[in-house]
Amino acid sequence: MVLPSGGILIEDLEVNNDSTLPSKTYRLDFENGRCVGMIDGLEAIKQSIFKMLSTERFKYLIYSDNYGFENLIGKERLFVQAELLRRIEEAVLQDTRVLSVEDMNIQFQGDSAIASFVCQTVYGKIEMSKEVNGIV
Repeated sequence: MVLPSGGILIEDLEVNNDSTLPSKTYRLDFENGRCVGMIDGLEAIKQSIFKMLSTERFKYLIYSDNYGFENLIGKERLFVQAELLRRIEEAVLQDTRVLSVEDMNIQFQGDSAIASFVCQTVYGKIEMSKEVNGIV
């Protein structure tokens, strides 16, 4: 085996900014448990946020400890009201395409809390909601 003896020059090296990289991914059909085509841009980020908020944090070894939503089952209303925004922000801001979480509104219905919010992304705004069940 012959190794190069001189310096290696890399010319015309192009560095891409993360925000300019494509976000193309598989479209997931959650109802039927299938991949159906491809999506990109705002729809890909919306799916990513939905998936992050639907995945229980620390439960699956395939995901890092930063991925997913930390459950609030069995917590009191005042704690949920104070903590829900932070946990949603912590989950969705792991995606670098999400810039901020704004306009959080929490409504309680029985033993559930429904948080509606707006995610500012590099592609625009996304209106989302997250339901938390089993609060006391």
